[in-house]
Amino acid sequence: MKLSVVVPVYGCPGAVEPLYRRLTETLVQITEDYEIILVNDGCPKNSWSKVEEVCKIDKKVVGINLSRNFGQVNATNAGIEYSTGEYVVLLDCDLQDPPEAILQIYREIQRGYDIVFVGRKDRKDNPIVKFLSKQFYHVYNYMVEGYYNSDIGNFCIVRRKVVDEYCSLPEHNKCFTTTLSWMGYRSTVVMIEAEERLEGKSSYNLRKKIDLAIDMITFQSNKPLLFFIKLGLTIGILAVMYIIYQFIVYFVVGGAPSGWMSLIAVVSLLGGIQLVSMGVIGIYIGNIFNETKNRKSYFIQEILNGHEK
Repeated sequence: MKLSVVVPVYGCPGAVEPLYRRLTETLVQITEDYEIILVNDGCPKNSWSKVEEVCKIDKKVVGINLSRNFGQVNATNAGIEYSTGEYVVLLDCDLQDPPEAILQIYREIQRGYDIVFVGRKDRKDNPIVKFLSKQFYHVYNYMVEGYYNSDIGNFCIVRRKVVDEYCSLPEHNKCFTTTLSWMGYRSTVVMIEAEERLEGKSSYNLRKKIDLAIDMITFQSNKPLLFFIKLGLTIGILAVMYIIYQFIVYFVVGGAPSGWMSLIAVVSLLGGIQLVSMGVIGIYIGNIFNETKNRKSYFIQEILNGHEK
C-alpha cells in the first residue's frame, strides 16, 4: 500500500460523501494504490450509515465502526494502527482542511522529511477560541520543553517508519500530532488557507478542551508537579520573611500587628493552592492507574472492506 488516509468521523454525516469524492479525485493524481480509512467514533448523528454507503461503492474505502464514542484521540489511533500505507495522512472529516492539499504535502515529504504538518493561515474560528488556543500552546511548550505551533491542526503526512515507532509506544492515551512533534524526526510545516466547516459545529466545548489540555500536558510532562514544589518554596520563603518583619515591628514599634482580613486572605490563598496541587497529584495517580490497567483504548464493532487485526 502506497498511501493511507485516516479520517476520524464524528458529528458531520453530510461531509462524508463530499470528503470521499474530493479525496479520491486527489489521491488518484498520486497513485492508484491507496486506502481511505473512515473511523466512526460512535457518532450520534448516524455518520456510520454514510460510511457504509461509500464503502459499498468503493472497496478502497475501509470503514471502522467503534463500539461507542472513545474520543477523537482514540479514534485517530484506531485508524493509524490499522493503516498499512508507506505514507499515512491524517485528516479531519469537517473539510476545514482541503483534501486537495494532500498533493502539496506529499510533494513536500518527498524532499526527505519524515513528517509534514499542515498549518492554517486563516483559521475560521472564533477570535476568543484562537486566542485561548495560542495561550494554551505557550503553556504546553513550556511544560514539555518543546515547540508546537498553535496554527497546526491534525492534518499531516507521516512516513511509515515514524508511524510504526508511534504505534510501538506503550502509552494508551497518546495524541498523534503532539507526540509526533515530541518524537523529533525531520519535519516541516506547510501553510494552507483554511476553509469553512462544512456542517455542524465542533463537539469540543470549553470543558472538553480543558480536559484535553490537562491530558496533553500530564501525558508528556511532570513539570506541573515541579511547578507546585517551586511555588510552595517561594510562598514559604515569603512567609518566613513576613514573620520576621512582624517581629521587628512588634519589638521596635510596639503593639500587636493588626490585619485579620489579610490573614484570612493569605490562609485562603494557601488552602486553595494546596487543593490545586493535591488535584494535580491526583491526576498523575489517575494516569498511573489507567496505564496499569492496561486496557485497550477502543473497541471495534465492525470493519467494512478490511480485515480484523
